[in-house]
Amino acid sequence: MPTLNLKAPEQRVRRQAERNGLALAKSRARNPEDYTYGTYGLVDPYLNAWVTSDPVGHGYGYSLADCIEFLDEMQD
Repeated sequence: MPTLNLKAPEQRVRRQAERNGLALAKSRARNPEDYTYGTYGLVDPYLNAWVTSDPVGHGYGYSLADCIEFLDEMQD
């Protein structure tokens, strides 16, 4: 089974977030059983605060598609 290369889409979302004054943060969890493993969140670097958050209150928990959707809604 081929592995998915998310580097290009991730960079695209990072640039889109920067244009909106935010930063894309990727979970540093290394355990695949951790619910934040492989997920992302958006941070306001000036306020040092999460803009997106999962229901538990951690900043991660969003997929790249969720981050794109959130950023697109910000631009509207």
